[in-house]
This record gives sequence, C-alpha cells and structure tokens, in this order.
Amino acid sequence: METNRKVIVYIATSIDGFIAKTDGDISFLDTVAGSGEDYGYSDFINSVDTVIMGRKTYDKVLSFGIGNPHAAIQSYIITRTERKSEDNVTFYTGDITALVNALKSNQGKHIFVDGGAEIVNLLLQHRLIDEIIISIVPVLLGEGIRLFDTNRPPVQMQLVGSTQYASGLVQIHYKLPIIC
Repeated sequence: METNRKVIVYIATSIDGFIAKTDGDISFLDTVAGSGEDYGYSDFINSVDTVIMGRKTYDKVLSFGIGNPHAAIQSYIITRTERKSEDNVTFYTGDITALVNALKSNQGKHIFVDGGAEIVNLLLQHRLIDEIIISIVPVLLGEGIRLFDTNRPPVQMQLVGSTQYASGLVQIHYKLPIIC
C-alpha cells in the first residue's frame, strides 16, 4: 500500500552550519525567539504524527525541564542502549531503514526528524529523507556540532521555497533526493 508520508527534517542552524555549540548549548536560538513569530512551526507540527530523534537530543530537550514537547505524538528515540519504552516514546535500537520503511508504509501524517546531527546524517546516508526545512539563525558560532558531516556523497536538492523573517532568520525548504 502506497502512502504519501514524508520524512521531513525541520531544524535550525547558525549561518556557519552548527546546530549547537560543542557542549550542546542551543541558546543561540534565543536570538530569534520571542518575536511573536513561530516560523511556521505550529503549521508544521500539525502536519506530523511521528517524531524521530536521537537519544542525545532527546536527553538535551528533557534537561530543559519542560518535559517531552512531543508527548502527544509517537516518538522514536534512536539509541544504542536498550531502554524501556514509555507512553508514546519508543527507544529504538534496530535498523533505521527498517524503521523508516515501516513507518512510511502505514497511513498517517508526515514523520518529523527533530535531530540531532548524527540522526540526520544517518538518514541522509541511507537516502531516507524526503524534505529538509532549515531555519538559518543570523549568528556565527565559529564551532560546535555541525549539522551536515563532510564525509558523504553529494546530494543535490530541489528548492521548494524560502521565507525571510523580520528577525533575520531565513527558512529554506528543500525536496530530496536528487543524487549526484
């Protein structure tokens, strides 16, 4: 059965391509927060019913003391360590291709890849990403956790659209894959 579910990365990065400082700090995102603008996040989150996230990113989000922001939807936390699932959170240690193919074969909304960089690059490596929406925050971090690793084959993308916001943030939406 063919479904129209897409695997979509929705993520923010600095101009120089970092999603966090070396220690995982993402406070650079605060430079564009609070402007009364959600940068399309509400519309995007209403289009998904499943989240894929790396364990380090999941733990970082929980460290903010706000709980799981995706508690209402099914979440798959990709980890190397077995862990008991809880509520809508499944800790997944299996083959990422099998997981994505199983999710895409089911009816439902889109699948949100919420980071981190290791998961994004693993999914890119296996050609499992359909679209990438990158919000570029107007800051140079100089160093940190790079969104895209440099040890992979080229991937050409098709521009879907871009939006410029008053805060200086620019959001770019691409469709994949056009393999070079």
